[in-house]
Amino acid sequence: MSWFERNTHRWDEWSLADLLAAKGDQRVSLVVPARNEAATVGDVVTRVREALVETVAILDEIVVVDSDSTDDTYAVATDAGAVVHRAAEIRPDLGTRPGKGEAMWKSLFVTRGDLIVFMDADLLDWDTHFVPGLLGPLLTRPEVSLVKGFYERPGADGPFEGGRVTELVARPLLALLFPPLTGLVQPLAGEWAVRRSLFASLSVPSGYAVELAALVDTWRAEGLDAIAQVDLGRRAHRHQALRDLGAMATQILTAGWARSSHSHHADEIALTQFGPGVAPQVHAVPVVERPPAAPLLAAR
Repeated sequence: MSWFERNTHRWDEWSLADLLAAKGDQRVSLVVPARNEAATVGDVVTRVREALVETVAILDEIVVVDSDSTDDTYAVATDAGAVVHRAAEIRPDLGTRPGKGEAMWKSLFVTRGDLIVFMDADLLDWDTHFVPGLLGPLLTRPEVSLVKGFYERPGADGPFEGGRVTELVARPLLALLFPPLTGLVQPLAGEWAVRRSLFASLSVPSGYAVELAALVDTWRAEGLDAIAQVDLGRRAHRHQALRDLGAMATQILTAGWARSSHSHHADEIALTQFGPGVAPQVHAVPVVERPPAAPLLAAR
């Protein structure tokens, strides 16, 4: 039986009652990294809180980590019932970096879950079953340490096609450098879950490469069967501008390069793009990584 057959699940394989029984005294944290998501973060927090904290207590806490928002993300998430932290204010002695990965790395210092579920804040077409679906393999299969979600994306050419960076960057990169991981349907999906002990042991890129890096490093540390994936149904979110995706792709390529037989030591990559009048514009893309958090957590 292939890895795909052994480790691919659907969200409705487990009932909430079964997951609650399997949870026992383990604690579960939902972490929502957010930057300028005032329009959607309130709905994400409210629906999850009502369904999975107040109705069925599968979650022990909902934490939003605000990554330098300039809108009302902090206030909206707080009003919706989340515990909200500004990334820059978590462990200020460690400094602060821009990016999604930074918010996720910093979440280790303000959460207490043995299991951590990550969800993006910009969801438009989704349901609360995403959370128990991701928890299913972690709660019922002790050999699994990381679970990736995948889903149908409305408007895509194929039902399970990934986004532009997935199809043009991540898939070719995995095929070239990390072929055992090519069975992941959507390797860059923002909905995933992980054992706290594993995530704290990983080096974490501060930007958008956090998902790819976690997959590669988990495979190398614990083997392919420590990774599972779950079909979550349907998901939609806001799309980023094509030029912004260039920076995302640069971060992902850098993380892959650093984990290949090559090495990379820069904190920034100079990405040249072209604007009106064919004028070159150089954008410094941060590619720094945070070290494993475990020693820092132990020193508190």
